[in-house]
Amino acid sequence: MSVTRSAAKSAARKPLSPGRQGVTLETFVWEGTDKRGKKMKGEQAARNANLLKAELRKQGISPGVVKPKSKPLFGGTGKKITPKDIAVFSRQIATMIKSGVPIVQALEIIGSGHKNPKMAEMINAIRVDIENGTAFAEALGKYPVQFDELTRNLVKVGESAGVLETVLDSIATYKENIESLKGKIKKALFYPITVIAVAIIVSAILLIFVVPQFESVFEGFGAELPAFTQMIVAASRFMVAYWWLILGIVLAALFGFIYAYKRSPSLQHGMDRFVLKIPVIGQIMHNSAIARFSRTLATTFKAGVPLVEALESVAGATGNMVYEKATWLIRDDVSVGYPMNLAMKQVNLFPHMVVQMTAIGEEAGALDTMLFKVADFYEEEVNNAVDALSSLIEPMIMIFIGVVVGGMVIGMYLPIFKLAAVV
Repeated sequence: MSVTRSAAKSAARKPLSPGRQGVTLETFVWEGTDKRGKKMKGEQAARNANLLKAELRKQGISPGVVKPKSKPLFGGTGKKITPKDIAVFSRQIATMIKSGVPIVQALEIIGSGHKNPKMAEMINAIRVDIENGTAFAEALGKYPVQFDELTRNLVKVGESAGVLETVLDSIATYKENIESLKGKIKKALFYPITVIAVAIIVSAILLIFVVPQFESVFEGFGAELPAFTQMIVAASRFMVAYWWLILGIVLAALFGFIYAYKRSPSLQHGMDRFVLKIPVIGQIMHNSAIARFSRTLATTFKAGVPLVEALESVAGATGNMVYEKATWLIRDDVSVGYPMNLAMKQVNLFPHMVVQMTAIGEEAGALDTMLFKVADFYEEEVNNAVDALSSLIEPMIMIFIGVVVGGMVIGMYLPIFKLAAVV
């Protein structure tokens, strides 16, 4: 929020009268004068302009202009809310509650100072709900996309046990670690995919625009072209004639696959199983799923959630359908009295070390501590594997680009070399 004087800041920070549940707040920009005639301006979320004017008058400010904040031409009402935003939000509110700041005031401070308009609007709406008597976990439940089931369950437990600030701090740490892990996985996959895509695009440009220019030169030679050059020229003619068809088929296949993948659990399970079997990449995905399983279960169990309920929350947080299905099987076995380490052993996915550390944790009554250690170990394994993969892939990518692009260039110059040899 931007204001020119401290009085204006105070006016803008003061909460409006409690609204009804479900009322959407809108951001307004206002200009006015104080009792001494000094000009002031600022931004404030309110249900409508009249209520904001009334609130400003209560603060001794005579409102002049009050209008909805203009929306940008591009990007809608602001960037989307990311998991990183939620992690920072959890950390901020945990710190304020630990410092003795009431939760409503903490939400007001965080919401008024947030740079993301969508995040600020959501926080203000949560604050209004809490002012109306809604529990914090229930207010978060209105935003299931931003606050997943795991987060809501942990907040509910924290509210019931009176340790909300501790739980929120654990949620922040958990989300920061998980996002860091996701970033490493994306790093391992994004670089080679991007380079290969660029190589394919460059090859298509050469075939459509460059090779035809060489072909017109070759026609004047009056000699038979080398077989390799003829193959490239034929590919160029096909691309020039049917590039639109090739592009349409590729795009249709891509969008069709994405559409089917989002709506078919069996396809998701099959793809996730396939990824786990890819050399090098598969091991990274295995380690990542184990790290996420361990950290999520440790965080949930430490917060006081019963083990069976904790496993229900963990299932969807593993990031892989194979491990998700295995987690549900573990949950079913634990619910009927099996030790967790034995249930983990039955699914035949977890390494011996993980099973043994889980068994030690169960016997010592320190399951969460052991799982945190497992998560730390496998996150480090993922980090090292990603660095090793980058070093391994770089020369392979250079070879790929050299064979594809360099091969086409050589094919175009072969007739010239042959002609020079004859002369």
